[in-house]
Amino acid sequence: MKPVIKLEGSVGRLVLVGPFDFNMHKDFRQASQSLLDEPGVEEILVDFEQVPFLDSSALGMLLLLKERAAAQKRTLALINCRDTVKQVLEIACFNKMFVIR
Repeated sequence: MKPVIKLEGSVGRLVLVGPFDFNMHKDFRQASQSLLDEPGVEEILVDFEQVPFLDSSALGMLLLLKERAAAQKRTLALINCRDTVKQVLEIACFNKMFVIR
């Protein structure tokens, strides 16, 4: 399922639904780019509440989003991670590179 974009003032939320894997690459890129194109967005939240798992390609997509957000001086946080998702992020040391709430 395609990511859902929610704008709340200066915060853009990217709600992911279902497995976050290579099949979601195109939709994730389009959704994240539309948030980056919004001039009023200062913080991007990637919401994992409805994500049961993610794979290595998802980690790559998150790194690219982090680089693009940083280039525009925007903050990025990963939120509502399930335990299985949080474990993958910790194994990949993403807890040292990202704000995870």
